[in-house]
Amino acid sequence: MPKKINKFVYWAPRILSILFILLLGSFSTEAFNGGGFWQTLETLLMINFPSLVLLAIWLISWKNKTAGVIAFALAGLPFIALWLISPSFEWAVRSWLLLISIPALLIGILSLVNRLKKK
Repeated sequence: MPKKINKFVYWAPRILSILFILLLGSFSTEAFNGGGFWQTLETLLMINFPSLVLLAIWLISWKNKTAGVIAFALAGLPFIALWLISPSFEWAVRSWLLLISIPALLIGILSLVNRLKKK
């Protein structure tokens, strides 16, 4: 493979996963709805739980590529399943499901390509 493609395959899943985690974290602005301190803290932790889990997985997958492949692919599959089995959802919910699932699956696929390239 040319050197540019090697660099792309190496860095793309890492950069996309950071952007994906930041995207999920951006939903935390919903926590600041004027409630008390403890309610806001609880809501903030609940909303950011997926981001924190993916951040931990990202840190682990930096060295262990297999963990990144499995974790990010599995992160996207439940949302794809919901999208496929729930055609009654309105378009806004269905587009939100795709917004979450497609980046996770893309990161998983790019991590797999990087893993296979290394072997």
